[in-house]
Amino acid sequence: MQVFGVDIGGTGIKGAPVDIDEGTLAAPRIRVPTPQPSLPGAIAKTVADVVDHFGWTGPVGATFPAVLKDGIAKTAANVDPSWVDTDLAATLGAVLPGGVTVINDADAAGIAEMTFGAGRDVGGVVLMTTFGTGIGTALFLHGQLLANTEFGHLEIGGSAAEASASEAAREREDLSWEKWAKRVSRYLSALEALLWPDLIIIGGGASRKADRFLDRLEIRTKVVPAQLQNNAGIVGAALFAAGDQARPKAPARAPRRRPPATRPPGGRRP
Repeated sequence: MQVFGVDIGGTGIKGAPVDIDEGTLAAPRIRVPTPQPSLPGAIAKTVADVVDHFGWTGPVGATFPAVLKDGIAKTAANVDPSWVDTDLAATLGAVLPGGVTVINDADAAGIAEMTFGAGRDVGGVVLMTTFGTGIGTALFLHGQLLANTEFGHLEIGGSAAEASASEAAREREDLSWEKWAKRVSRYLSALEALLWPDLIIIGGGASRKADRFLDRLEIRTKVVPAQLQNNAGIVGAALFAAGDQARPKAPARAPRRRPPATRPPGGRRP
């Protein structure tokens, strides 16, 4: 079964049809720059152009870099401020006749990794982090998503973490991989102290270069790169649009056994 996935970011919009049974792109994706300014109408038109490129008329899943409540954007850290309180689902639905389902971008990437990638069959607390224009996060407990976490805005050293530790910050300041890894370590250590995760997955644009910095991170938790790399958002958007049956389920756990009943002296149960 195929569903179309669109990943809307602060600098680029990517899309492709997705084979949701395999978790793979059914055709090479296309990527176009995010319109600047990134106004609702301009982004909707660009998304429609991406979908039309493939002649797609069916259902679409779309990510967005914001907290989403009932399809309405509640934040706009890396897109135009006019998005706040804008109905994203209605805005995209007006130009996508096959219908659209919307989800936070990091949550979508996390769903893809938990279903087909580095988090598959992993229990406990799993934290997905996406390093790109900003820092996105997705948190899972026994495979279940806790939606709309915004840990990229956690204050580190007096400013939001994504201002100094995102992939965009590394490029903007021309940081060496060693210096950037120290910033990322500081950020992830703060999350460790709050969440004590069992696994951290590094996604976003930085995941393509994981070999340059992963070994430089100094944290307790096991850290692995996203297996779907920068396609995770597209795949996760399509999975989410497909419905509950495509979303990650809790890994099987051994049933808990009750301790045997004990009897006090005299033979009566307590």
